Amino acid sequence: MTETTQTLDGDAVAPAPTTPAWEPQQIAALAVIAVVGVIVALTQTLLVPVMGAIQADLGSSTAGTQWLLTSTLLSAAVAVPVFGRLGDLYGKRLMLMVATGALAVGSLVCALTSDLTVMIAGRAITGMSAAAIPLGISLIGQILPRERAGGGIALVSATLGVGGALGLPLAALVAEHADYHVLFWICAAGGALAVAGMLFFVSEPAGRAQGRLDLVGSVLLGATLIALLLPLSQAKAWGWGDPRTLGLLAAAVVGLVVFVLVEKRIASPLIDVVANARPALLLTNVASICVGFALFASLIGTASFVQAPPEAGYGFGSSVLEGGLAMLPSGVMMLLLSPVSAKLSARFGPKVTLALGASIVALGFVVRIVLVDAYWQVLVGTTIAGAGTGIAYAAMPSLILLGAKQSQLAAANGLNALCRTTGSSLASAAGGTLLASMTVTLAGSELPSLAGYRTLFAICAGAALVGALVALVIPAATERELG
Repeated sequence: MTETTQTLDGDAVAPAPTTPAWEPQQIAALAVIAVVGVIVALTQTLLVPVMGAIQADLGSSTAGTQWLLTSTLLSAAVAVPVFGRLGDLYGKRLMLMVATGALAVGSLVCALTSDLTVMIAGRAITGMSAAAIPLGISLIGQILPRERAGGGIALVSATLGVGGALGLPLAALVAEHADYHVLFWICAAGGALAVAGMLFFVSEPAGRAQGRLDLVGSVLLGATLIALLLPLSQAKAWGWGDPRTLGLLAAAVVGLVVFVLVEKRIASPLIDVVANARPALLLTNVASICVGFALFASLIGTASFVQAPPEAGYGFGSSVLEGGLAMLPSGVMMLLLSPVSAKLSARFGPKVTLALGASIVALGFVVRIVLVDAYWQVLVGTTIAGAGTGIAYAAMPSLILLGAKQSQLAAANGLNALCRTTGSSLASAAGGTLLASMTVTLAGSELPSLAGYRTLFAICAGAALVGALVALVIPAATERELG
C-alpha cells in the first residue's frame, strides 16, 4: 500500500510505502504454525530428563532405552527432506498436517503403552513431525505478504530453539510430580489441536512444483543419513574405533557420493544438488551446522552441570527441575528476539544477522567458561547463547528464501533443517565422548570434570565463530529486503 501527498503548490511527492495491516486469518495461521513448531521442537528434548524413570519403569537397559531418542532422530532425518519435496509437489499445508498428525499419533502410541518396543515405534512415528518446522517456514513465506513474511518466518524458525529449551523444564516438572506418560498425552493433545487449527485457519497457497517424488533418491538419502547418524548417536556405547562405527561412517561417505551422482541425472530430483551447491545455499547450510552444534551442546552441558554436586569442582547440587529451568531464560530470549532478527535482516541483510547471532552464541560460551561459581552465572551464559541462537536461527530461512527457487522452497528449507539436526547430532556425539573421557571420581562414581565442560564450551564457541565467518562470505548478490 502507498499514500500520495501533495505540497502547498500542488506538486505530488513520492509515495511512501506502508506496511499492510494484519488480517485476522493471517494472525491465526501464523499462531497455529508457530504452536506446531514449539510442540515439534519440544518433543525432541522432552524425554531427556525422564530417561531414568522410563528405564526403571520398563525394566530396560540403558542402551535399549536410548533407542527412544535414536529412533526419533533417524526417522526425522529421513522425513525432513522427503516431506519437504512432497510439500513442493502436492501442497505444503497438506504435508504440514500429515507431519503434525504423525506427532499426535506417535505420542498417543507412547502414552498408551509400557512396552519398550512399542514405545520406540511410537517415537519413530513422532520423529516424522520434525518436517513440520521447515514446511511451516515455507508456508509462511507464501501465505503472508512480503512485508510480513520476514517476521513470520523468523518467529517460526525460532520455535526450533524455543521448544527445545522449554522441553527440559516441562519434563523435569512432570518427572517430579507425575507419571512420565503425561508428557506423551500433552504432545498428543497438542498435535491434535494443531491439526484442527490448520483445517480452519491455514490455507493452501497456489502454485506447486512439477514432477514426481524421486523414490530412488529418497531411499539413497535415507540410507545415507541413517549410516551417518546411527553411529553418531551410538558412539558412546559402541566406541569410535568399533567396526560398526567406522563401517557405517564409511558407508555414509559412499552413500553421499552415489546420491549426488544419481540426483544430477534425475529430471525431478529429491534435492537439486546443483542448486544447493551454489554458494548462497551451501554456505548457509554450513553455517547452520555450526550453530546447530553449539545449541545442542548448550542443552547437554547445562542441566547436568548445575545438578552436579559442588564436590566435583563445579555444580550446585540442583534438582532435576532446577536443571531444566536453567534453560528456560534462553528459550524466552529466542522467542523475544525473533522479531528483532527479522528487522535486522530487513535493515542489514540476513547474512549479517546470522553472523551477529552466531557471534553472540560464541560470547555466551565464553561466559560459560569463565563464570562457574554460581547458578545465576550459568543462567547468564545460557541466556546470552540463547539470544544469539534465536537471532541466528531466525535469519537462516531468510537466506534460504533468497537463494532457493520458489518451486523448491520447502525442500531447501528441509535441507537446512536437516543441517541443523546434523550439527546437533555431531554435538551430542562429540560432547558425550569428550565429557566421558575427561572425568573426576566422586564417591566411587565418575562425573565429567570442569575442564571437560570448559573444553566443550570452547569447542562450541569456536564452532559458532566459524559459523559467523562463513555467514559473512555468503554472496550478497541474491539478497533483497524481506520486510
